[in-house]
Parts: sequence; C-alpha cells; structure tokens
Amino acid sequence: MDEIIKINSDYKNWIHNISDRYRSCQIKAAVRVNEEMLKFYWSLGCDMEKAKSSYDWGSHFYSQISKDLKKSLPDAKSFSPRNLLYMNQFYRLFSDEIIAKQLVSQLEEKENEIKKQAVSQYEQIFRIPWGHMIQIINKCSDNQQKAMFYIEKTDM
Repeated sequence: MDEIIKINSDYKNWIHNISDRYRSCQIKAAVRVNEEMLKFYWSLGCDMEKAKSSYDWGSHFYSQISKDLKKSLPDAKSFSPRNLLYMNQFYRLFSDEIIAKQLVSQLEEKENEIKKQAVSQYEQIFRIPWGHMIQIINKCSDNQQKAMFYIEKTDM
C-alpha cells in the first residue's frame, strides 16, 4: 500500500504543495519576527536616548545596561554594549516625527499621500535584517536620506 501511494502523482504533488506552503510560512514568520525585533530595538534605542542624558560621560552607560539586561535575560544574545549602541544609533537615524508617529500609533493615521509615503518608509525600515541595518548605520551615520537610499535598494 505504501508503495502505491508513493508512486501516485497526485499524492506527490500534494506533498510538494504542503512543503512549499510550509516553507512560505517559515519565511513569513521570520520576516515578522525580524520586524518585531527591529521595532523593539528602535524603542530601546529611544529609551536609551532619553536615559543617557542623566548619565555622565565615561559612565560606561552601554556596558552597564548590557550587564543588567544579560542578567535579567540570560538567554538573549542581543544586548552587547556595541549592539546597544547600534540600537541607539538606529533610533537616532530614524527618530524623525513621521517615523516616530508611525511606530507609536501603529499605522493608525489618515490616508493622504505624505502619510502613505511615511507608512511605506516605516514598513521598509523595519523589514531590513538587523545585520543589514547595522551596515547601513555604519555607512550613513546620521544621514537619513542616504540610509533610505540603501533601504529602498534592498527589495524587501
């Protein structure tokens, strides 16, 4: 019986279809997880931007946060001092009013051309893999227009 099922072309096509759907779901899930993590990194960057003004220069701000987060979340791998600095730079690079509003309101804005463009930029920014975003941050520093040029070229 098993051999007959394996030979049946309808069965083989069905298995192939299931495999394709499964892989598609995996990709969609990975993209969604990446998007949520980037939103988290952006919001943590925002939090750090506000908090660091109360710390003195040379206070090892990022190192201290890194130690405390690693203690609180021992399984998380994202909280090295350098990565925390990147999160803060990510926030500063994309902290303008339009993007900040989009993140806070979760895209609940009125439909007009300027806001549609902001939504499009918002979606693109948070779909870039974090490793790619770090490269963009390194290349663009605080030049948002240059960063958006690279983001638009990613075909996400």
